[in-house]
Amino acid sequence: MTEVYVAIGSNLADPLGQARRAVSALAALPESAVQQASSFYSSRPMGPADQPDYVNAVIRLTTRLPPLALLDQLQSIELEQGRVRKEERWGPRSLDLDLLLYGDECIQSERLTVPHYGMKEREFVLLPLAEIAPALVLPCGTPLNDLVARCPRNDLAIIAPAAHP
Repeated sequence: MTEVYVAIGSNLADPLGQARRAVSALAALPESAVQQASSFYSSRPMGPADQPDYVNAVIRLTTRLPPLALLDQLQSIELEQGRVRKEERWGPRSLDLDLLLYGDECIQSERLTVPHYGMKEREFVLLPLAEIAPALVLPCGTPLNDLVARCPRNDLAIIAPAAHP
């Protein structure tokens, strides 16, 4: 089993409900088990400011699925929960599931980049990740705590306790 971390984000169609349903869907993945979930956080949107705030969380799970098969499963969950992929980068969405880390692997392909390309600068990823994995060291050798110490909070706030699938 490989330990992986998945970020959850939603700002449309009952974002907290979307995030909670995503945790349940992740718990139902084949050959996988959710080990831990962060609290749910509220964050300001990245990109266009004329959209609702986001609800974010991070999930730690173990899986036997290879990286691209896991990505396919994540995208399937997004679609099942009403995700419509548009050209607008960082626009509003019903659900966004990002594969942050896949074990200690570094993956660079047309479909997948792991560690996730933007995770080192995003408070809505780093703080929930640190909540469930405070001693984590990224595959590049960077301690998570170093990234958290340098990251502005940008009004990130816990809005609901951790999910329990």
